[in-house]
Amino acid sequence: MNAPLSLAGLALTIVILWANLRPWWTGSRDPKLLAPFGKGAAFGILGAMCAGGLLGWLAGCAPAVGSTAGSKAVGAVTGAQSGTTLARGSLSGSLTEEGAVVVFLLTCGVVFAWKKAGKDDKKRMAGGAFCGATLCATAGIAGALRFLPDLVNQTGNAGRAAFESAGIL
Repeated sequence: MNAPLSLAGLALTIVILWANLRPWWTGSRDPKLLAPFGKGAAFGILGAMCAGGLLGWLAGCAPAVGSTAGSKAVGAVTGAQSGTTLARGSLSGSLTEEGAVVVFLLTCGVVFAWKKAGKDDKKRMAGGAFCGATLCATAGIAGALRFLPDLVNQTGNAGRAAFESAGIL
């Protein structure tokens, strides 16, 4: 499922982003407090790079879920219906085998962090994953992050070269 994100879905994403960043901004601004949201956002962005599999499917569903929920929320608050979609962007389909291994390992790290996290941090991680996946469905954010799949692929290539003793170690 690769539905475009609607304007109302973007509004919902911004609300979730705001709900997670505002307490940090008005509080101590300790970077550690952003870690759960950041881990989730990284997970969502990594999922957006996947052309298939569980991560690709979840990232592909996020814009549709956000658009539906956002449309209901905007309609309930304002009485106006929203169905306008934003220009679609995509990071998917550009991972190499080495890059896919990096995404797999990072996903395992996020899963381990999820299992260890408390209830509030799990909510922040889920919100971050949703924001990361939905924002990457827009042309602007996908365009701004177009370097990321190459970076992940290069990281995988460097790891492979290290394990194959290609003169790195």
